[in-house]
Amino acid sequence: MSDKKPIEALTFAELYQEVSEETVQLARKIKLLICDIDGVFSDGRIYLGNQGEELKAFNTKDGFGIKALINAGIEVAVITGRQSNIVQNRMSNLNVKHIYQGQENKLISYQQLKDDLSLTDSEIAYIGDDAPDLPVMQEVGFAVAVNDAHPLISHISHYKTMLPGGFGAVRELTDLLMLSQNKVLLCEGTSA
Repeated sequence: MSDKKPIEALTFAELYQEVSEETVQLARKIKLLICDIDGVFSDGRIYLGNQGEELKAFNTKDGFGIKALINAGIEVAVITGRQSNIVQNRMSNLNVKHIYQGQENKLISYQQLKDDLSLTDSEIAYIGDDAPDLPVMQEVGFAVAVNDAHPLISHISHYKTMLPGGFGAVRELTDLLMLSQNKVLLCEGTSA
C-alpha cells in the first residue's frame, strides 16, 4: 500500500512553498490574471538572429497552467511593453483573449481590462518582474513577483514565486489561484 497522498489531497505547500492565510484569501478573490511576458513567461532573454529574427522560449508547464485556469473560469490577459508575433501566436494558442502588446504605459490597458470585464482591483492578480510592471502591481488586489524579479518588484508584491520567470513561475501562480479557489489543477485533454 502506498503512503503517497492522492493528488486531490495535496496542498500548495506540499507542491511549492508555505503560503500565509492572507495570501490564500487574496488569491481566492481573483477573477482575472494579468501576466507580463519577458521575464515572466520567458526567462527575460531575447535571442536575435543575423537577419533580425527574434526568438523566445516558453515553458509548456506555464502554458498548461494558463489553459487550466481559463477552463476553470478565470480570465487571463497579457500586457507587455514589446510587440511580437511570437507572443500573439503563443497566447492565441493558449486561448488567451486579452492580448495587449507595445504598451509603454500598462495602466491604460489595465484600466480598459478592468472596465471591459466589470472587475474591481481586488479581483485582479498581476505577475511581473521589473519596473514597467510596478504601476499595475500597485493597483491590483494580488501582486505577484517571479522569483528572479528586480528587488523593487519583490518588495511590493503580496507573493513571490519559488520558481523563476520562464521556468514555471506562471504555473506556480495558476496552481495557487486554483487551489485557493478549490478548483481542479488537472485539465484532461489539454496540451500546452
